[in-house]
Amino acid sequence: MSEHSSTLRILVYLAAMAILAFGITLNAETGLGVSPIVSVAFSISCASGLSFADMTFVLYCLFVIAEIAIHFALGRGKESLLKDILQLPLSLVFTRFMKLFQYLLPDIPSFSMPICLALLAVAIAATGVGAAATLSMRIVPNPGDGIVQALSDLSGKPVGLVKNIFDGANVAIALMIAALFLHSTGGVGIGTIIAFLGVGRVVALYNATAGRVISLKVFGIQ
Repeated sequence: MSEHSSTLRILVYLAAMAILAFGITLNAETGLGVSPIVSVAFSISCASGLSFADMTFVLYCLFVIAEIAIHFALGRGKESLLKDILQLPLSLVFTRFMKLFQYLLPDIPSFSMPICLALLAVAIAATGVGAAATLSMRIVPNPGDGIVQALSDLSGKPVGLVKNIFDGANVAIALMIAALFLHSTGGVGIGTIIAFLGVGRVVALYNATAGRVISLKVFGIQ
């Protein structure tokens, strides 16, 4: 791959990361419910008063530690270690994008319900496209995707099934935290359920259309 192509690939990767961060942040800011993967971080943020972006960074660091442990358990810890560790600075950049979007986005829950639902659809589309495009560049995975892949490798179960179980577990933990400390459902709502069902469909659609063209035709990634 030429130097120009490598630079372009990195730029696409960073743009996709920003789109993913925007989608996850917008999903939360609609007030209809956060994305399942960050629902625990959001509940802790609400209960503690700490920044949602900072709590997401802490959560992602825990994901990376778990990935490293799983890869060593599978006997490929040394070969995976660098890529695993690189997820830490990636997480920092990613969550700074989230913090920026939190600052820039208006008070969305004050809008009418149709507008909030329309923005939720935008959030789900952005989350799906950002996640798929980030993964398709095959540089460093987002920790939320990396931990799912590691658990899939460990269990021998399909990634899609593991993703659904992992998301469900995150939502269950988020609900428990919210019930104990907030006496509410916290950030879990109809938007969480719609994101749970919709993001995967967006990823599949992107991979079958634009993602295939960009990865295969532009960068030659199989």
